[in-house]
Amino acid sequence: MIQWKRYASDPAYSRGRLHDEKREVTRGPRDDFQRDRDRIIHSISFRRLRHKTQVFVAPDGDHYRVRLTHSLEVAQIGRTMARALGLNEDLTEALCLAHDIGHPPFGHAGEDALEEALADFGGFDHNAQTIRTLIRLETPYPRWDGLNLTWEMLEGLAKHNGPVAEPTWALAEANAAMDLDLDSWPSLEAQIAAIADDIAYDNHDIDDGMRAGLLTLDQLLELPFIAERWQALCNRFPDVSQERLLPELIRDQIGLMANDVLETTQARIDRLGIKTPEDVRQAGQMIGGFSDAMADKERRLKRFMYENLYHHPKQMAAAEEGKMMVGDLVQAYREQPKLMPQSWAAALPEVEPDRIRHIADFLAGMTDRYARNRHAEIFGERPGTG
Repeated sequence: MIQWKRYASDPAYSRGRLHDEKREVTRGPRDDFQRDRDRIIHSISFRRLRHKTQVFVAPDGDHYRVRLTHSLEVAQIGRTMARALGLNEDLTEALCLAHDIGHPPFGHAGEDALEEALADFGGFDHNAQTIRTLIRLETPYPRWDGLNLTWEMLEGLAKHNGPVAEPTWALAEANAAMDLDLDSWPSLEAQIAAIADDIAYDNHDIDDGMRAGLLTLDQLLELPFIAERWQALCNRFPDVSQERLLPELIRDQIGLMANDVLETTQARIDRLGIKTPEDVRQAGQMIGGFSDAMADKERRLKRFMYENLYHHPKQMAAAEEGKMMVGDLVQAYREQPKLMPQSWAAALPEVEPDRIRHIADFLAGMTDRYARNRHAEIFGERPGTG
């Protein structure tokens, strides 16, 4: 039998679901957090992540990461750290798997386009859209909308970066339906899921950037803490090619970061006298995370990635094209709703802000390739995109 620490989230003491589920049918011996995880895995929105941008817009290569593979890698890192800390692995894994479901096509470029389109109607936020999708837009059950996830699952998604003082309209709407205690800190499972996300994309984006030829080893070695690890690997494997050593460097970096989180988090738990999940929520600070020294290194790594990869001219050009396509589609659907699939067009509200938010829901659910195809159907192929 699994023995969680007392401060771990226990499904037996969950605050429940929005809709009461009478166990008319038993579908396997699973607890509530395991059911949450499985509902995410079986959802349409999760499957769509295989064709949504992680770093590269509609990547041609089969070896680049997309939102789906990134989410699986986050789940592996999060699950491992949760186990080491005596937390609930199933809740942590579910949060990791679900965290990117609200991302629109073309990554942050698509999000920028939707934010501009909804600027007069409360804006757009991918994290709030994740929750909106899971409690409203997914409809696999006969008696209610949404996946009917547990309070702990929704709370963890809502507050993964800490208390929310000014929720966006979508998050406020979700909070009105099920009070998520937005002014408190999230569970340790949610905190570990959030830092697992940072660890995964910090390091795996390096891998993809170098594979694409947009980053070079010489650039990467300008960071002293990366150069130190690289030299140690070269000393350890003097006869191995650089190409074969690069994956080992990525693994080393992930291991260093994860171990730092484990040591730092346990030290904070002990120092703050954390005994229960409620102690975590009332701690007044984030408990799960990097040490100050590692946090400083991680910030420098992020700055490096923005300067050399995320803002690379090729990336910026691709992002601008993606943003343009989403913006064009918003305008097209506003002017000609019948261009949407019949079910979406028939459900289009008559008045704002519900009308534009409905269109944004449709667009946010699109994959990169679906958005490209719809744009080509409406506006024709652009030169060089066929």
